Order: sequence, then C-alpha cells, then structure tokens
Amino acid sequence: MVHSLRSYLLITCGGFIQGIGMALFLFPHSIPSGGAGGIAVLLNYWVNIPLSFALWLVNFSMLVAAIYWLGNASAIGTMYGITITSLSVHLFSFELYRPYNNVWIDLVIGSIILGVGVGILLRQGVSNGGMGVLALIIANVRDIAPGRPLFLLNGSIFIVTGSIIAWPIVIQALISQWLSTKMVDVIFRLRTMLLFEQPIQGWRKKSVKR
Repeated sequence: MVHSLRSYLLITCGGFIQGIGMALFLFPHSIPSGGAGGIAVLLNYWVNIPLSFALWLVNFSMLVAAIYWLGNASAIGTMYGITITSLSVHLFSFELYRPYNNVWIDLVIGSIILGVGVGILLRQGVSNGGMGVLALIIANVRDIAPGRPLFLLNGSIFIVTGSIIAWPIVIQALISQWLSTKMVDVIFRLRTMLLFEQPIQGWRKKSVKR
C-alpha cells in the first residue's frame, strides 16, 4: 500500500509537471508536445475544441491498448495521469508574463519540463497517453528506454500538424521532442533513486502475446 501510494503521488507530480510544460510554454506557440498533443492542437485548430478536453479525449482512446498490453494497473495509472495532465493544462492555460518574447526560449524550457514529467510517468510504469502508450509497449517488449520509440512515433504526427498549420512547427516540434525524450531517458534510467524503485505492479510481468 505504501508503494502504491508513493507511485500515485509520483504520477500526480509527473502529470502536473507535464501539463505545465504544455500549457505555459508549448501550446501558446501551437507546438505539439507529442502525438496526442499534436492531434489536440489540430482539433483545436479545426473545430475549436478546448485543448484540455481535446488532449483528454485523444489520450482516452489509447486506453484499450494500455489495458490489453500493459495490464489493468498500468491502464488505471495511465488514465489517472492523463486526467491530472489535462487538469494541469486547464489550470495553467493563461497568458504568462515574460520579460522576453521568444518562441525558442519557450521551446527549450517547455521541452525540458515536459520531458521531466513524462519521464516520471513512464518510470512508474504508466504512459503519458497518446503515442506514449505505444512507446511504453515497445520499451516493455524490447527492454529499452522509451525515449527513442516515442520520438519516432510522434514524428509522423508532427509532419501532419505542420503540413496543416505551419511547416516551422515541424522543426520546432522535432527539436522539442529531441530535448524532451532525452530528459525522458535520463529520468527513466534513474534506478538508484529510491522513489522510482516501485512502479505500479502488473505492467512489467505481463506476458506479451505474439
């Protein structure tokens, strides 16, 4: 029970941190934070759906894969993390005063914050939603850190987003993903930290059907 509560506390922190990176630094410039973020930006652009709800809706659709491949415990944790992230995006969706007005500064800051949040979530054996579910499945099957598959999966979403909204977004999104996935791998490999030693039970031992 202590380990479970500790895991959910870290999931709360990870989702909250991830939402801050999205809402304050990336979304104001329409920079997608990932596959789900890219689709959320497109839904907001096309039909003016609030970004927080669009993000939750896209992420919810990935739960079936999380339940089947990663187990119920991971799926519940993923849904909880997605909800915390969406609430964080909603709470921090306001104009932040900055002594500068530079998209590249926001991109770097937001990407690092995003990567820390996503890394905490993945280290607890839950996904940050969207393509993170698939990245976690690949990482589980191949026993690798999830940063690289997450980067490759999200790249396709960025190309679509950039072709519809603006091509510079593709470059910005790829740089953002490179920075954030580097942070994901750093956090994911911090196995010596006591707080990260107890992921939600069930996802690592679940056998993979071939």
